[in-house]
Parts: sequence; C-alpha cells; structure tokens
Amino acid sequence: LGEIISVNHMEANLLLSQYGVPRKRFDVIDVDPFGSPVPYLDTSLRALRNNGLLALTATDLAPLCGVHSRACQRKYGGKPLRTEYCHELAIRLLTGCVAATAAKYDIGLRVLFSHSNDHYIRVYTQIKYGAKKGDASIGTLGYVLHCFNCFHREFTKNPFSKNIENCPECNSEMDWAGPLWLGEIFEEHFCELLAEENRHIALRNSRKISKMITLVKDEMAEAATYYVIDKISDKLSLPVPSVFSLVQKLREKGFRAIPTHFNSRGIRSNASALTIQELIKELVLKTT
Repeated sequence: LGEIISVNHMEANLLLSQYGVPRKRFDVIDVDPFGSPVPYLDTSLRALRNNGLLALTATDLAPLCGVHSRACQRKYGGKPLRTEYCHELAIRLLTGCVAATAAKYDIGLRVLFSHSNDHYIRVYTQIKYGAKKGDASIGTLGYVLHCFNCFHREFTKNPFSKNIENCPECNSEMDWAGPLWLGEIFEEHFCELLAEENRHIALRNSRKISKMITLVKDEMAEAATYYVIDKISDKLSLPVPSVFSLVQKLREKGFRAIPTHFNSRGIRSNASALTIQELIKELVLKTT
C-alpha cells in the first residue's frame, strides 16, 4: 500500500493547489471540515479531473438554516429561510454555492446524492468540464418563495420579476430564499449503486444507511420541499395525526405522498398546503 497511498499533514488549500494541473488531479475529493466547506471549494474544484467526484460536508447549519442569515449570505452567497424544510434548503444553498464557484472555471455539476443526518448535511456531485456545462448549472439556480401563514411554497428563477408580496393561496406576505439549486438533489442510478454496495459491505450502521437510501429512492420522484405535520397541526391548534394516516389520506384523494428522510414527521406531496391542512382537519375530526 505504501506505493499507492500517500499521507500528508498540510494545510488543505496548499495541498490541493499542488494538484491543480492536468495529469495530477484527483478522481475523488472529500471535504469534511468542522464548519463550512466553502473555504476549500476553489482549490478542490481545480484539483479534480473531468467527471471527478466532489463530496462535501457542512456542519454550520445555524447559518444555512436561517438562524444567522448574514453569515449564510457571506459564506454561501444566498439568503436562507428558517422554515420547517430548512435542511433541504441548506443542501440547495450549498449546492448552489458550488455551482456558482464551479462556473467560474467553466465547470458544471451533476448532483448524485445528498442527505441530512444529525447535525450536518452531505452533498455528492460529479463535475463536468466545459463552459456549456457551467452555463447549464447556473441556469439551474433560482429562489424559493414561502408563506409562513399557510405554508405555501413555490420556485422561481427570478423573484423580483413578479409580485412576491402576497401569497396566491391566502394573500399573506411571502418571504424568499436564494439563490439556490433548483435541480435534482438525488439520482436514482447512484442510489441503486449505494444500496448494492451497502448490501455487500459489513458496516456497523448498515441498517441505518439502508433505511435512508430506501427513503431517498422513494422521495426523489416527488415535489421539492416537504411538509412537517407537527408544524401545520400546531398552526391549526389541532392534535397531530400520524404520518402514515396522512399519507394514506392523500393517496385516497388521488395525490402522491411519501415520507422524507429529512424529517421523520415530514412528507413530500404534490398536494397544495391548503389541501394538506384540510385533510389534517378531516383526520382529527374522524378520531375525536
């Protein structure tokens, strides 16, 4: 192994900068710092080969989840929002930052996988050389509009090209987050490869990994962002129905619905926020 493995104790940016030339670049770079990976983005991108894999960890969830909004705007170049689905927004803000940074070097992104666990988020992206690839990634950036009164949310490329002051559902004032990544944050084939690998490797937490991958594979086809039942029930001053009962109710009404790995009390659905509220009321009245 000594012939193929090299161990270095060096400042990360200094090390990566030494491999930022053709024929010396890496196939895989995993940046797992304490805090934000942003200080290492430029050198990591330059030190990756075409089609290389960049894995990033961010533990600074307070800025990314909207607790420290200005810190997020400084580090990630996007405005966060303290919503019930802030962990998904955190992944999209981080990915958006990577896309904007990569585009400076005529590099585009293909997001393979992402997840939120405990007190950190992880994003796995494959980089693609080419100005057109970079343009395509930049074209995937946009904004989320959110109503804190009725939980309505929508995506837009430019929130300032339309009236964002009023929610189309309840006419309340809306807020926004971004710019952030509006594209896919999971890829089906990559999830299948992960599941297959997990079945053949004896890991201490293989069951936990398997459960997460299964949830991700189910939710990837559903609408972006998710609803947290507890938050909606609290807003309505009603008891909280089970995730299972609400998912079943939505499906009975012809909507798609699936739990999410982001939150054990969350669901993804193509139903509107107001529809979900009405169905929660129905479920609660049925059990009282």
